[in-house]
Amino acid sequence: MSETGGGHRTVRRRGLIAGAAGLATALVLGGDLAGAAGGGRGGGHDGRGGHRRSRRHTGELRGVWLATVTNRDWPSRPGLPATAQRDELRTLLDVAVDRRLNAVMLQVRPTADALWPSPYEPWAACLTGTQGRDPGWDPLGAAVEEAHARGLELHAWFNPYRVALHADRSRLVAWHPARRNPGWTVTYGGRLYYNPGLPEVRRFVEDAMLDAVRSYGIDAVHFDDYFYPYPVAGEYFDDDAAYAAHGDDFPDRAAWRRDNVNRLVREMSGRIGEVRPEARFGISPFGIWRNASTDRRGSDTRGLEAYDELHADAYTWIKERWIDYVVPQLYWHIGKRGADYAALVPWWNETVRGTGVRLYIGEGLYRAGDPAQGAAWQDPAELSRHLTLARDHDHVQGHVFFGGRDVVTDRIGAMARVVADHYPTPVRPPLR
Repeated sequence: MSETGGGHRTVRRRGLIAGAAGLATALVLGGDLAGAAGGGRGGGHDGRGGHRRSRRHTGELRGVWLATVTNRDWPSRPGLPATAQRDELRTLLDVAVDRRLNAVMLQVRPTADALWPSPYEPWAACLTGTQGRDPGWDPLGAAVEEAHARGLELHAWFNPYRVALHADRSRLVAWHPARRNPGWTVTYGGRLYYNPGLPEVRRFVEDAMLDAVRSYGIDAVHFDDYFYPYPVAGEYFDDDAAYAAHGDDFPDRAAWRRDNVNRLVREMSGRIGEVRPEARFGISPFGIWRNASTDRRGSDTRGLEAYDELHADAYTWIKERWIDYVVPQLYWHIGKRGADYAALVPWWNETVRGTGVRLYIGEGLYRAGDPAQGAAWQDPAELSRHLTLARDHDHVQGHVFFGGRDVVTDRIGAMARVVADHYPTPVRPPLR
């Protein structure tokens, strides 16, 4: 099989979501932030639609990422009572509505663990402070219910291969699949990862994620940019044995690694369609696919290339239509040398043209007002200018902001400026 894989995905049916919610009172969370229908468990659905999606622009996605790893956005700290965790979640969703957003990307599988009662993996440590400990409630089920009640979409955000932010397998809960199957893992950069080159690993992580798709009325499955890990100087990702066993049909290891990731994306696309045809599948890749100096199809940039360094081939995922939407992380300011927001938006706009894959732009709200960032990010109007620029590109249909705590605190008023300039009224997300 070629590294891009074969066959086009069948496009899923789409339906309207509930009407946009009214404004809610914004509440600011306390605590230490470190760094509808369908709620509840239910059966699957059969069949997939075969029609092409309309290219009419209907609606606009206005999303926010809520990261749970290291308690970045929620819960504010591990070990809170279930009622306090749910209250914090409600507050975050109320703030999203107040900012006239309409979608939440909630991280539900941060480190090979789960924010729902999964038969495959333990409860997430971010909830109780102890991996595997029952938090006394069902966060994903509650999130779906609470989001839909407010007219918000709930996109379940999964990290496929990250196992732990440390390299000590003995610190995992005793029955963790990575402890039972030590040959599945690779230590790299002081962290533990599942090896994407093993077919049994790929099947397992798909099964683990699909349990949530099957059990809850989520609106989408969402992946971030972590497939193979970002390069760490002086470190070697030791997948020699897997490459020896499975890499014979490829010209080099990089091509084999890309095929491993492509297989995951293609297989998840098909399996989501079998389990819940109305659920969408979206990925938020690193903002540079390849530089034009490396590949004539690439962007006018000079930065890390996801295709070569992370083995993440978003260009192929789009052209093969294995995904419903793409959210490139364009966390750079307008005019940045080597990675100019104004150069990347048109590149992604042209890349999705004619594919039916929806384009939303990932925005680095977390940079606004951060004293460690440059002068551009001290200007409250920088993000608003992003949306003004993107509006001139016909396939940009929304934006997603990182991350949740920054939407709440809005350090220098950059989000308030976006709302004032671009979000005068609530709107529905694009038609499914």
